[in-house]
Amino acid sequence: MEQQAVQLDRETFSCSICLDLLKDPVTTSCGHSYCMNCITKFWDECEKKENYHCPQCSTTFTQKPDLQKNTMLAALLEQLKKTGLQAAPADHSYAGPEDVACDSCTGRKLKAIKSCLFCLASFCEKLLQPHFDSVAFKKHKLLEPSKNLQENICSKHDEVMKMFCLTDQKCICYLCSVDEHKGHETVSAAAERAERQRELEERRGNIQQRIQDQEKDVKLLQQEVEAINRSADKTVEDSEKIFTQLIRLLQKRSSEVKQTIRSQQETEVSRVKDVQEKLEQEITELERKDAELEQLSHTEDHNQFLLNYPSLPALSESTHSSSINIRPLRHFEDVTAAVSELRDKLQDVLRDSWTNISLMVTGADVLLSQPEPEPKSRAGFLRYSCEITLDPNTANTWLRLSEGNRKVTVMDHYLSYSSHPDRFTGYFQVLSRESLTGRCYWEVKWRGEPVSVAVAYNSISRVGSGNECAFGYNDKSWALHCYQSNSNFWQNNSSTSISGPVSSRVGVYLDHTAGILSFYSVSETMTLLHRVQTRFTEPLLAGVSLAESAEFCKLK
Repeated sequence: MEQQAVQLDRETFSCSICLDLLKDPVTTSCGHSYCMNCITKFWDECEKKENYHCPQCSTTFTQKPDLQKNTMLAALLEQLKKTGLQAAPADHSYAGPEDVACDSCTGRKLKAIKSCLFCLASFCEKLLQPHFDSVAFKKHKLLEPSKNLQENICSKHDEVMKMFCLTDQKCICYLCSVDEHKGHETVSAAAERAERQRELEERRGNIQQRIQDQEKDVKLLQQEVEAINRSADKTVEDSEKIFTQLIRLLQKRSSEVKQTIRSQQETEVSRVKDVQEKLEQEITELERKDAELEQLSHTEDHNQFLLNYPSLPALSESTHSSSINIRPLRHFEDVTAAVSELRDKLQDVLRDSWTNISLMVTGADVLLSQPEPEPKSRAGFLRYSCEITLDPNTANTWLRLSEGNRKVTVMDHYLSYSSHPDRFTGYFQVLSRESLTGRCYWEVKWRGEPVSVAVAYNSISRVGSGNECAFGYNDKSWALHCYQSNSNFWQNNSSTSISGPVSSRVGVYLDHTAGILSFYSVSETMTLLHRVQTRFTEPLLAGVSLAESAEFCKLK
């Protein structure tokens, strides 16, 4: 029993906004209590709608109440905390500030589990049950809890908007269709949703297919990266081995030349020393004979001189001096010259070979395959033809779309299009529905100058008359500005003049992957007006800016 009382106290003294024990409690005039911080934040949100009300009983106040701290309740809470009262456990069945509350609950609101498009109300689990049990609710449409149900009510007639105006591209009620939208093309909102759901699924299918294709491309590119790395690593390893062998061969030849020179040096030195030794022996013998002759020359006895003189041997000729041929020693200088010649030849070979090796390395097929060449004839371009339709949500309000949204015409009066963030407000411009990637070709037939045939990123600005919105005057668009006698190409506010006449039919070729954008004058032949080579970072949209009319042609 005591435990039940404590539990009751916890629920009684909890803030219905934060579901915790009251902090700095305040009490509204309707008798409900909240944390000062919680109710202040809640009414700050209400201030935007000028609708101050109690979160529990929905009592409304004409102005934001000025609340004071409930000192008695604060003292009681302090006393209860001392007796062991703890924070109330969060009850996740009650609606918090971020939840959708049940519209039929009285008192503290429970969380809604479904919203009904027919009732335009949200229901908790208990109060939703009649929608499942009663035949009367069988046709009601249930969806996940939504805070935006009131947006389905026509602000003018207070009726559910169950119709869609194709002319103005907006949801309307039945009374709108016979009032300000009288004569407009209208369908049921359900039918338009079904059609757009079909388009959405088709787009999703295209996107998913493109994702699959690009995932395959990513996988192929990863395999290409691995193949490049394997090939490069093996080539580096093989090249190092070959150059090592070449270095070893040169070192071996250097050693052989050195050994040959040293051997020849030893032979030559030995031969010269042998001759030198013999000559030194002859010199010794000659010096001995010279000494004898000198002694004889000093003999004072004439008879004795004459007696000994004939016994002196005649001087023989040198056996070695005549064989000595003194010449400049150029034996090894010739070798140096020969080695120098070899070095020069090797340098020439290495230079020529290095040029070939560099060309092979830089020209190696390690990059993605080159893009297909641009077609040379109109028949070739038509292989890449794509059907372009214009997006009504991007059209300036002075432009009328027709011919299945392929033709655009400048009107002499303002059209009551619905407000849309994609709409150009300052320039007579319109973009395509289709995003363009890969290779695409289309043709635009125009009348009334000037006209700008353009491509742009979807991120181009739409509101105002600044350069950031005009085709060709920013870095998000490329445009050919056509006149009868000449044309100009504009990109990022930079112009290129193009001489010569321009036909009333302009062809545009796009290779998004290769970054190629070409404009042609189309008549009996195709004349290239301008080609751009760049890098596109986003998908592109086709577009026109005009003075009179332009039509995206159906190509066969």
